[in-house]
Amino acid sequence: MNEPSATTGPPAGARILVIDDDPTVAEVVAGYLARAGHHVDRAADGPQGLALARAHRPDLVVLDLMLPGIDGLEVLRRLRDRDTGAELPVVMLTARGDEADRILGLELGADDYVTKPFSPRELVLRVQSVLRRSRAAAPAPGTSAGPVRSGDITLHGPARRAHRAGKELSLTAREFDLLAFLLRHPGTVFSRQELMARVWGWDFGDLSTVTVHVRRLREKIEDDPAAPRMICTVWGVGYRYDPAQGVEEDRS
Repeated sequence: MNEPSATTGPPAGARILVIDDDPTVAEVVAGYLARAGHHVDRAADGPQGLALARAHRPDLVVLDLMLPGIDGLEVLRRLRDRDTGAELPVVMLTARGDEADRILGLELGADDYVTKPFSPRELVLRVQSVLRRSRAAAPAPGTSAGPVRSGDITLHGPARRAHRAGKELSLTAREFDLLAFLLRHPGTVFSRQELMARVWGWDFGDLSTVTVHVRRLREKIEDDPAAPRMICTVWGVGYRYDPAQGVEEDRS
């Protein structure tokens, strides 16, 4: 993956929780993040990390997937609980060969990942990028003051809530942004690279991230995710949203 740009970083002073059982890695990562102006808490295993996350409400978590006690994927599942905050940004640390774990982590809602061995400077830049996107979520990309309706789907941008047929959808921040963007652009085909840039403002990253978020969104809005009728794949190009009844806006 390309190294992200260091320009236009977010304001310093975020509270970041680093969960990694390797004391050398944790110390180096914490040191670089502290020099970037952030307050850093450290945990050496899953249970301690979850306890600190609930006690201090971090702005972002750097999470190693190989942890004692409770593994990183289970920690990620629990971090996505409503009690902790379903929209808490998470950057995963993974071994280079653990592609299956990276994909599962993205499916569970992780915002980005860095493979070991990694450059501490690159990790800091990725953390800065995720923080910047998280803090820019009001208003979210593709949303407006009024609700957006497409068939039986309704999105409320300022509240960042979505319903289908009157039932609330449990969406991560990334999934909400993607659905909002697609509802605003019915019938238009977007490549994965275009979705990365236009929905989340990512100018770097693994395109499989988009594939994972599309799959997760289909599981939540499609009657049959294996045969999607709303979020359609255009082979060799990307994805297209086909609403049943078009998109309406209610600004009243």
